[in-house]
Amino acid sequence: MAGEVQDLTPEEVAQGIKDGRYLLVDVREPNEVEVEAYPDSVVVPLSTFDPAQIPDPAGKEVVFACRSGKRSVTASLAAQAAGLAYDKHLAGGIIGWKAAGLPTKA
Repeated sequence: MAGEVQDLTPEEVAQGIKDGRYLLVDVREPNEVEVEAYPDSVVVPLSTFDPAQIPDPAGKEVVFACRSGKRSVTASLAAQAAGLAYDKHLAGGIIGWKAAGLPTKA
């Protein structure tokens, strides 16, 4: 159903990436990503967000991520408004990711 965003835990997202089921789309700004990034993600900043910039997930489900979990919801809703069935996000963002003990890269 359009207009809804499913919360995924850091553990669910990490496992989905590892299993090749999820494509993680980081919607933070380049300066934020330079400081700390998710290990396996593509960056499509929310400030210039265009769902067409998201690479073809090639059968994977797209999961949006940001710093705390707010911008990723916005991105998911924007993608849905553009007709894409991208309704998942990383609840808690990179803050939750790190709290779960998952790795980041500089």
